Amino acid sequence: MDMLYLLIPMSAVLVLGILGVFAWALNGGQFDDLEQQAEQILDADTDTLDRHQDP
Repeated sequence: MDMLYLLIPMSAVLVLGILGVFAWALNGGQFDDLEQQAEQILDADTDTLDRHQDP
């Protein structure tokens, strides 16, 4: 029972930290344009990809 006095505040701080990081990512534009990155992968030239690999 004594451990709950420690675990409950720690879990509340953890949840607030996770929410803070999520809000920071939202305000930073992390989730603004999800489809541009997906299209960039599909439209990439195979020559540029092969050039970075070792023979």
